[in-house]
Amino acid sequence: MRLYSGMSQDFIRETTRNQIAEQLRTAFFDYYRYQPAPSEVHSWRNSLRAMKDVMQESALLDHGVFLEYQLPLNSRRIDCMLCGHDAADAEQAVIVELKQWDKCEASDADKLVSSWVGGGRRELLHPSVQVGQYRQYLADTHSAFNEGQPPVGLSACAYLHNYFPVEEDPILAPKFNDVIRENPLFDANSPVALGSFLQPRLEAAGGKSVLQRIDEGRFRQSRKLMDHVANAIKSHSPWILLDEQLVVYESIRAAAKLNLSGSRKRVVIVRGGPGTGKSVLAINLMADLLRAGKNAQYATGSKAFTETLWSIMGSRSRANFKYFNSYGQAEPGEIDVLICDESHRIRKTSNNRFTRKEFRSEQPQIREILDAAKVSVFFIDDRQCVRPDETGSSAYIREHAESAGAETSEYELEAQFRCSGSDGFVNWIDNTLGIRRTANVIWDGVDGFDFQIVVSPGALDSAIRKRAANGETARLAAGFCWPWSDPKSDGTLESDVVIGSFVRPWNAKSGKFKLAPNIPKESLWATVPSGIEQIGCVYTIQGFELDYVGIIWGPDLKYDFDSQSWIGDKTKSADSSVKRSKDRFVDYVKNTYRVLLSRGMKGCYVHFLDKDTERFVRSRMESRPTSGQKSPLDSYPVPDAVIDKVAEKPRERD
Repeated sequence: MRLYSGMSQDFIRETTRNQIAEQLRTAFFDYYRYQPAPSEVHSWRNSLRAMKDVMQESALLDHGVFLEYQLPLNSRRIDCMLCGHDAADAEQAVIVELKQWDKCEASDADKLVSSWVGGGRRELLHPSVQVGQYRQYLADTHSAFNEGQPPVGLSACAYLHNYFPVEEDPILAPKFNDVIRENPLFDANSPVALGSFLQPRLEAAGGKSVLQRIDEGRFRQSRKLMDHVANAIKSHSPWILLDEQLVVYESIRAAAKLNLSGSRKRVVIVRGGPGTGKSVLAINLMADLLRAGKNAQYATGSKAFTETLWSIMGSRSRANFKYFNSYGQAEPGEIDVLICDESHRIRKTSNNRFTRKEFRSEQPQIREILDAAKVSVFFIDDRQCVRPDETGSSAYIREHAESAGAETSEYELEAQFRCSGSDGFVNWIDNTLGIRRTANVIWDGVDGFDFQIVVSPGALDSAIRKRAANGETARLAAGFCWPWSDPKSDGTLESDVVIGSFVRPWNAKSGKFKLAPNIPKESLWATVPSGIEQIGCVYTIQGFELDYVGIIWGPDLKYDFDSQSWIGDKTKSADSSVKRSKDRFVDYVKNTYRVLLSRGMKGCYVHFLDKDTERFVRSRMESRPTSGQKSPLDSYPVPDAVIDKVAEKPRERD
């Protein structure tokens, strides 16, 4: 999609006559069905006039021009792209990122600067970093730039036409030298230099044929991108597939091989509880499909999990690792294999709170996914749905697959790779919470998983910190029982979680906030070391595994001995979405604590705010498991008064 494509002479004439912004406004409304913001129209008018002057001065008069060109399977749009031939008659295109900035400030982050945009100060990508990512993404995913003999050459630069740099300007800081060298930055003093950058790349003109080639191109990942992402996955994946994991893996590979040439869609549903290796299998499958040259993508509904993958795999992986809501504009069958992890997080539609009313779609999100892919693979845990707007379930996927005429196959993963390989612990959680009946009514700790109940939140915090100090991954998490505030004006976090003298902040809230140094973004809380200073909730930790997890069990879910049942207390919940779920509230909160309790690979420590709930859980424990080494909890004995009186056998103190 693009809002404008044409030849440079026409663009210059229409901009000179002050018509170009109105043309873009009309094209925007025709495509999106709502009006662009006045600020966006204003920026088109000013920035494109500056670009017109450069093109006119540089005699770029027979060249193709794209404006507001949307990246494939992405909501981002390129401001301006010029195309033509160089002196050797090779086809070339140049992306120009246009900025109205007039100043900026330094940021502690490597690739960011701080500037006043949209009525507030925000941390933003350095313009050369931003346009460099656009260039790499387009080269990786558009057939015109990665197919043919030869493909169209692609360059990029940024033009800050209102920006007059000052001495020691942060936008020219030494840390940006390499990226500016690769993707030059031109300011208000250098329109001539920008023309000198464009001319050798486009001097032979003849832009019409190049414009047509790009316009007629299609989404197709490059072989280089496939190899890059596959190698990145392999270098970070020490896991070996075992037993039914390997059976499922080979079955999906066979399905992909057979169905790519057929007309009938194929759907594979892979069910598994916490720690059964769903994500490990999904990512290994992704790597091998890419190695085989398949156009494969990996999608999830978790921002934290997706952004962590981007961080681990590098920025180029954004072309392959996406969100469930990325496929509304995809062409039918555009993707060979679409791997959907955490499929219980599929939502009713891809609309969100930022979607304009005029652009909302009633198309179910699951149908967007099914339509986009020839083969769709769904990894799912039907008991991990924790909020009412998440509709993903095996039955729901199966229903839509049948209505789409797809052939469906289903598999089950059972082997436990988390909780010290203890099926018993996960089964015990389900039984204790009344989610499903299992044979594991009593937790006896014989599997070696370190589960302990802790006397206070301070003791819990100390235990988790000791584990982290020993080089193990460890975090505190809690039920959503306290408000979640925006960061303060100085970027520090409000201490929302208050339990007596114990005071801690939640992890940082996502949004356009400038965070103080050493406070990680919400999406990186589970993987950045300084995340141990904050408490995570289910939405931040879901999809991750840690060596040790500490859980504060809040008063939103209690056990009532009189009724011998679990009861939910909406007045103690700060999760507005779950509080609106009516009679499903208890189910969602049960699933929340199930997710929290099952994040640890080696151990889980819990502090209960409600003592009846603690007594009930203790009544389901035979003794404290030991691992053969001193526990970080040994310094925190539980007073006799809180030892469970309901238990049939005496237990060691926690």
